[in-house]
Amino acid sequence: MRIYLLVLVWVVLLTSCKEVTFTEAQPAGVAALKEVPANLRGIYQAYDQITGDFSDTLMIESWGYHMKDKKDKDWLGRGSLSDTLVLKFYENYYFVNFKAANQWVLRLIKQNPNGSIEFLSIDLQDESKGKEKLKKISKQLKVTEVKRRDDTFYQINPTPAQLMKLIKEGYFTGSRLNKIK
Repeated sequence: MRIYLLVLVWVVLLTSCKEVTFTEAQPAGVAALKEVPANLRGIYQAYDQITGDFSDTLMIESWGYHMKDKKDKDWLGRGSLSDTLVLKFYENYYFVNFKAANQWVLRLIKQNPNGSIEFLSIDLQDESKGKEKLKKISKQLKVTEVKRRDDTFYQINPTPAQLMKLIKEGYFTGSRLNKIK
């Protein structure tokens, strides 16, 4: 899967037809940040994983984020921290929560020592691998299937410890974006 698609998922929230969602912004009980911390702010480049070519640019500011395509057009999207875009920090991860109707979509950001970031989610795009992930998750947590039009959501409600266990067990995967400024 190309990196810009993963970043675009962040921007448009629910472009996939299958998504793990949460009943509340994650991790539950952790206070939301009022602004993006200075160490996370900057300009990050995404690269096409197949060709290695530059694709999109993610700019993280104190108030949120915006994106530019490879032609430097700022039309890909933006998000401002609010009651529907919540950023939390817990155990060295940034938790980016997007509210969609009555559920929350989660993306993780792990900052590497060199400044690059890992952009992570529970990927259900591959039908067989997605089913296997859900089966394993359901052994640890109650999974509620929610259907809305053509979309299917698998809602869970983990404690912070259960969420960290899912992260450590490798359920969250994604791509790296290099910090350029």
